[in-house]
Amino acid sequence: MRPADRLFQIVLALGRGRVVTARALADRLEVSERTVYRDIRALVDSGVPIEGEAGVGYCLRRGFQLPPLMFDEEELEALLFGVDVTRAYGDERLAKAADSILAKVEAVIPDRLRPSLSGRRLYVPEFQARPEVAEMLGVVRSAINERTRLFLDYRDVKGQGTERIVRPLMLTYWGVTWALGAWCELRQDFRNFRIDRMAGAEPLSSTFEEEPGRTVADFARVMAERPWSGDP
Repeated sequence: MRPADRLFQIVLALGRGRVVTARALADRLEVSERTVYRDIRALVDSGVPIEGEAGVGYCLRRGFQLPPLMFDEEELEALLFGVDVTRAYGDERLAKAADSILAKVEAVIPDRLRPSLSGRRLYVPEFQARPEVAEMLGVVRSAINERTRLFLDYRDVKGQGTERIVRPLMLTYWGVTWALGAWCELRQDFRNFRIDRMAGAEPLSSTFEEEPGRTVADFARVMAERPWSGDP
């Protein structure tokens, strides 16, 4: 990591409203504590309002504003990879949002990073989800964000249909297909439903609130114990 990038990472870490020790910074940046102390001294000498002391920890004085949208090479690479994946496997609105993010990044990144925009080292094939799958994904994602119950017309692996009313909680991309993680009101349990096996998904007029035992955290815990629980 270049020294300038390391200094920015220190400022970023100290700007999150909590005291951070030199040891924690050294572990994060993979350098020695001596290097961290030297970098903090250089930042203070340049006018960055860092408060604290060795052995206790450091933080940024409240109210200090970080420069917007500064990236190192690997951060930019990660961002571009995420944009490409979203374009290829997301719904139409997510793809447009990804394009908007990229336009904002292109407007502000320094000249030294601009070659990374065209010479990408991580390649995402220009695969697009089937239009009906992408459309269904958009419907489901909106229902999750609005906490709206969904009526599902679902098909199992043999093509047999079932109708469900579910509380949509989260979407997971498995590398082949998207799946909706939900609380199924028929089964009274968590279930995964593949987006590409939904013949229909209709938002209902009723919304839902989080209840103990039926939250996203509860779903994640259950899925850790039984990775696929659904009607495949």
